Amino acid sequence: MPPTRDSGRRRPTQRPDTAPQLPCDQPGCNRWFRNLSGLTKHKRTTHLSFSHPHRSFPDHGELLGSSGEEDPVADTTPMLPEHAFNDYQADVPLDPEHEDMRAEYVGSSGRLYRNYHPGLNARRCDARGQFLPANAPPPPRAEKALDDWTPYRNRLEFELADFLFTHAEMPARKIDTLLEIWAASLIGLGGQPLFTNHTDLYRVIDSTRVGDVKWDNFTIRYTGEEQGSERAPWMSDGYEVWYRDPREVIHGILASSEFTDKLDLVPYREYDVSSDQRRWQDFMSGDWAWAQADRILHDDPTTAGATLVPIILGSDKTTVSVATGQTDYYPLYLSIGNVRNTLRRAHRNAVVLIAFLAMPKTTREHANTPAFRKFKRQLFHSSLTRILSSISRPMKVPEVVLFGDNYYRRVIYSLAAYIADYEEQVLLSCIVRNWCPKCLGHHDNLDEGALRRSREHCDTIIEEFELRQAWDSYGIVGDVVPFTNDFPRADIHEMLSPDILHQLIKGGFKDHLVEWVERYLIHIHGRAEAEKILDEIDRRIAAVAPFTGLRRFPQGRHFKQWTGDDSKGLMKVYIAAIEGLVPKDVVRTFRAFLEFCYLVRRNVITEQTLTEIDGALRRFHLFREVFRNAGVIESFSLPRQHAMKHYHYLIRQFGAPNGLCSSITESKHIKAVKRPYRRTNRFQALGQILLINQRLDKLTAARADFAGRGMLNGTCLSQAFEVLGPGTDETHDQRHSIEECANAAGDSEEQTASYEEESGEVIDDQMAVDAHVSLAHRYQRARARNVGALATELGVLDLAHLLRHFLQSQLYPNDSRDPEDIPYQECPVYEGRIRVYNSACSTFFAPSDLSGIHGMRREHIRSCPMWRNAGPRFDCIFIVTDPQAEGMRGLDVARVLCFFSFKYQGTFYPCAVIHWFDRVGEGPDEATGMWIVRPGYRTRNLQNIAVVHIDTIYRAAHLIPVYATHNIDSRDIKPHCSYDMFHSFYVNKYADHHAFEIAF
Repeated sequence: MPPTRDSGRRRPTQRPDTAPQLPCDQPGCNRWFRNLSGLTKHKRTTHLSFSHPHRSFPDHGELLGSSGEEDPVADTTPMLPEHAFNDYQADVPLDPEHEDMRAEYVGSSGRLYRNYHPGLNARRCDARGQFLPANAPPPPRAEKALDDWTPYRNRLEFELADFLFTHAEMPARKIDTLLEIWAASLIGLGGQPLFTNHTDLYRVIDSTRVGDVKWDNFTIRYTGEEQGSERAPWMSDGYEVWYRDPREVIHGILASSEFTDKLDLVPYREYDVSSDQRRWQDFMSGDWAWAQADRILHDDPTTAGATLVPIILGSDKTTVSVATGQTDYYPLYLSIGNVRNTLRRAHRNAVVLIAFLAMPKTTREHANTPAFRKFKRQLFHSSLTRILSSISRPMKVPEVVLFGDNYYRRVIYSLAAYIADYEEQVLLSCIVRNWCPKCLGHHDNLDEGALRRSREHCDTIIEEFELRQAWDSYGIVGDVVPFTNDFPRADIHEMLSPDILHQLIKGGFKDHLVEWVERYLIHIHGRAEAEKILDEIDRRIAAVAPFTGLRRFPQGRHFKQWTGDDSKGLMKVYIAAIEGLVPKDVVRTFRAFLEFCYLVRRNVITEQTLTEIDGALRRFHLFREVFRNAGVIESFSLPRQHAMKHYHYLIRQFGAPNGLCSSITESKHIKAVKRPYRRTNRFQALGQILLINQRLDKLTAARADFAGRGMLNGTCLSQAFEVLGPGTDETHDQRHSIEECANAAGDSEEQTASYEEESGEVIDDQMAVDAHVSLAHRYQRARARNVGALATELGVLDLAHLLRHFLQSQLYPNDSRDPEDIPYQECPVYEGRIRVYNSACSTFFAPSDLSGIHGMRREHIRSCPMWRNAGPRFDCIFIVTDPQAEGMRGLDVARVLCFFSFKYQGTFYPCAVIHWFDRVGEGPDEATGMWIVRPGYRTRNLQNIAVVHIDTIYRAAHLIPVYATHNIDSRDIKPHCSYDMFHSFYVNKYADHHAFEIAF
């Protein structure tokens, strides 16, 4: 039974490890060890088989193992095929000045250390490219005054422009109306509004100098031979492409003060001191960045000291209007690998719209002709080559660029990664559909072991074979040249990144597994009975209790237009809904697949995580055979599902996949394309979209500039009061009233989120602890005011005794006795006033989920008698009960019956009345992988109720009923009563990625 003793937050604490003191003395190896045995083991296992360990090279064609899976051996230097060493001078060392690799500890705990690349080490220089001493100050620059708001007159003018254009997205006519009303209100006071009209507002925004990267365009026409006597219409058309100079865009990212301390400028390898395991997180932690730096130095030793800037691209067609006719756009985005994953995923300006590609259309007669299909491919690649032409030369010769820390550095670019769904990858890699763009596995049996594709291999095939044979035998479209062939060191097959959204969530889960379950049920039970079972699954999904970030399916799964968020939401609850209605191996298949998805989505991936990923993939391949054995599916040769085999290798190359997922570009669609489109008049909308994006970029850059100079501290209101000074009691009351109204407005806004999905909040503030819980800002005046009234309201008649035991544990934390064993007559008494709250707020470190730039996320824990007029809502929580144990063995689950607070002897106590849940069994359920709990009871069948300090609460927990063990008609279940109608529940570790990391 979970203890009710409360001694504050009991988070797991770890003792600091002894720092490693013994370095490896092998040339180029900078591994450090805590003891001699670890150093000896490292030498015997690492340095026996490599003759040149100080060099590393990209892998272009390594053979796979006999199982067909890529070699998961950790921390080995990837090697080229033998022919790659023809031009390699193994006896030519690095520049002696840079031969020593820099190693340093990172983080406040001292548990991590990094080895930094010794060659491309981002040395500072002056504007002429001359390297500076390590301690040299930045070159002098003209400093702007702290009151220089140019082109705005003051903060109010900037904040109003930013609010109206960026946040409110107010149309021009409404801006004019607002400013007219404002002007009318100021006539009697002799004042004027900040702007005259929308034209004045737009003029000021357009005159902003920062963030000003102009849009340009070019037109491409068909210049090939005409086929037949009649010229097809598409051959005469011109195809316009609008773009911004990617070189200027990158300069803007590097020079932004917003990103100064959020960029990784040197490739590195990160290790955990305690286990000596390597860790992959951001892009520069991967093998690709290190190997690319080696390759650049090998080709040109004079690049030593430069800064490698990996270029990440992403493109995908998006539809902005269906009801008024199909309106599509083809945006191209750019980011750089130096930006950390949390920043790229936080929807900041680290991902920039740089182009709108052309989408050629023609008549039905010519739409499917080989000539038109070939032209579309050539148009795509030619456009990319033209757009990226400005960075071609700096890929060979470094250029001097100013960074946000006011230092200059020599910068050399490389095309690094491309974010795209499968259809886009087919186009990019010039392969035939249903083949894999990463390896040479035959489309009839993709999972069979095969070589990885490479630029050199494809060029050789095209040179040696006829186009038809290249198409049939290798899946290569030989008459189109990838755009990467026009740039040094670029290989499109290496660049294609893992895509969690389309390959796993939309592809493997929804389009494959969920569809296979439906086909299985029809195949086994017949359509009529299968429909009943599917209805039962839908009712179970609809009856799941509400939870922050959980998408609601009130009508089940029967709707046509599925989004990525719908598929993500279904993943969180589907496995519990089908349990008991399908064979165990089907449930095990889903468990293995979900665990694979959640493991690869982690923000930090270790060598142990890679082992777990490989294990989940093997179990998935084993259990999915239940569908083939039942005759539901004939072949598993599916490109998106097959892509799972490449994740291990790609994680080693590019770091954690969550930083290169197409969900990033899809989110950018909303901000850069769809919302701007809705602000246009629909006539020649593209030009208006370009202008809107340019103004948004200028406002964002201006905000970053002003914030970097400390000019945006506080709010406009607080700054105005600060200027006015302390004031009188009357002005103090007025100030307090205004701030109270502002807080109330914020609270009411939080309540208006849709019932179908209550989203959590991303928090950009950095915190010193991993988690913190606080009560709501306002207490409920209409609820109980004293302990007796609260006991009656909750139906917990011994609440006064429980509160006395709680005070005993708080006032005497060193008392070894269990407070429940102490007679309540000996415990402190409290009979004063209390305040009751309907919710609490949990802020915790969850970088694997949608979070702020420091990985912090906030959610609300509800405990209220009426939630959105649907019924009561009493959420469940995780409580830390054993800080030394891992996962669920250190956590217990409870249901919050009430949040309240009181003061005793001058100390404020924020508390919760909870109902403990007991764990069932010694481990998680074998089929689903989730722990099972049930409501706890004491003697005489009394509920196990306790009062706890909210500091012991970690975060909210989500439970799903174990439907198969209950004889309850799911038609009678409503989400708000789900926790009351069942007596056993799964602890839903799939509720979000943070829950998956703690509820194991």
